[in-house]
Amino acid sequence: MKLLALSDLHVGSAINMRALKGLSPRPEDWLILAGDVGETVQHLRTALELLTPKFAQVIWVPGNHDLWSIDPSDRPLRGEDKYRRLVEICREFGVFTPEDPYPVWPGSLDNGGENHPPVVIAPLFLLYDYSFRPDDVAGEDAVSWAGAEGIRCGDEDLLDSVPHKSRQDWCSLRVQLAEQRLEAATANGERVIMVNHWPLREDLLTARKIERFSLWCGTKQTEDWHQRFNVEAVIYGHLHLPGTQFRDGVRFEEVSLGYPTEWDGALGIEARMRQILPVPVEQTRFAAHLEGADTAFSDEQRGPVADERREAVEAVEHETAE
Repeated sequence: MKLLALSDLHVGSAINMRALKGLSPRPEDWLILAGDVGETVQHLRTALELLTPKFAQVIWVPGNHDLWSIDPSDRPLRGEDKYRRLVEICREFGVFTPEDPYPVWPGSLDNGGENHPPVVIAPLFLLYDYSFRPDDVAGEDAVSWAGAEGIRCGDEDLLDSVPHKSRQDWCSLRVQLAEQRLEAATANGERVIMVNHWPLREDLLTARKIERFSLWCGTKQTEDWHQRFNVEAVIYGHLHLPGTQFRDGVRFEEVSLGYPTEWDGALGIEARMRQILPVPVEQTRFAAHLEGADTAFSDEQRGPVADERREAVEAVEHETAE
């Protein structure tokens, strides 16, 4: 039994959807979906119809694209209502979400033939609060600061925070709720795998291509969570920069698929799924030589698509026309 992870499926792309349909069954394995399955309610439903029969268990967290109000049929669903509808769909398929009790992966033999003990999986929904910015940029000036370089995330137009005053307020609430649950879940020394669409630390944004897009990439409120809690690994996406990094000896896995221009279609989605547990041999060997260093080794992939809003909107408009 393996624990696998993938994010940023973006099934609004016909190429990505076709590749997802061709994914081979893994009936004994668990799959983590770390956000950005698509942009509409139907995107999520279709993806789960395809994936849940192929895996023993699926775990989902939302990404920013999942929360967009972009499809006319979804238009009444904004902010919290859109999120709650997605949770309802997941529950129809027996998929764990951030609103459910944390599942426990039952464990499996590792690469040395020894049993890897069970581990708690904590699906999180934390959003961002524009705090990934230089100290001399005020919060109220953050979006303008990014805009000065021609950078503006589609969330500014498509991700509503209603009924919350702002995405920052929504983020703070989600962080507070998650802290309480994580403290309870690890109170007796349980090991935990955290899953969140957005990176938990600003220093994981190592690619220069991200630059001022950092505003929409997480919150500094979670910078120390890998040390506060008994963390086995942290799973995230959003950056479209798949790879492995270590911070304070803890493994951080960026697990994005991305848009068709960002992955090799000839290899299929299987090549982009990352094995989280049992820990792959190459990562075990690498970690053994870290000696506390903060290190990274990443797949050779492009950075975030510059005009994510345009590509997503065009994909949904094409679907509607058909």
